[in-house]
Amino acid sequence: MRKIFLLCLLIPVLGIGQNKNVVNTFRVFPKPEKNAEFEKALTAHAQKYHTGDWKWRVFEIQTGPESGGFQVNEGPLSWEQFDGRGDLGAEHTADWNKNVAPFTTSQGAQSYASFNAELSTVQLTDYADKIVINHIFPKPGMINNITEMIKKLKKAWAAGNESVAVYNIVNSGAPQIVTVTRLKAGLKELDESFRKSLQDRFNAANGEGSWNYWLEEYAKNVESRWSEMLLYRADLSSK
Repeated sequence: MRKIFLLCLLIPVLGIGQNKNVVNTFRVFPKPEKNAEFEKALTAHAQKYHTGDWKWRVFEIQTGPESGGFQVNEGPLSWEQFDGRGDLGAEHTADWNKNVAPFTTSQGAQSYASFNAELSTVQLTDYADKIVINHIFPKPGMINNITEMIKKLKKAWAAGNESVAVYNIVNSGAPQIVTVTRLKAGLKELDESFRKSLQDRFNAANGEGSWNYWLEEYAKNVESRWSEMLLYRADLSSK
């Protein structure tokens, strides 16, 4: 009887595996006069070397300071999978250096982002073709305060049926929280007539006057923020 009891205690432990909630992202910028050649080379590289668990989702950056570039997403996967990936191989690297890199001006920063299900209003892989990314940089020591602020903001997102995925940037530069609004209905979601204003929804969800208090907290806790719009390019992504 005791052996059976011990076995029952072990079952939850044996079933525990690392969550596949980590996304690896990098950005690359093509030469303006070589955009067509770059897209062709990037597509061929993705479809040959980045398949299965390592497939690429490629986005074109439409607005913001990095417009004209492309964001490449890999995952979601677990830290264990990234850790065990190993060397991509000489052939892979040579293909990138020979066939893709010559059509680029530079490669942007690479980062790891961990999906925060508690703060999000959408499932991790419930994607949309058009997205708005907000990069939020907390003041030193204020990241927990911002997390609490986003919890209140989540209520307003939910009230407006907004699909927002929240990520924590991990060991990839300055501490950062990223919110990704997935425009399931397309750009028309950005029109003021599509849903009630964020301020109205926030006050309804958190109490009258709470929006003004939230803005005061924002000024105290946020160092800077910037946003951009991206378009998913299925034609450039892994098949």
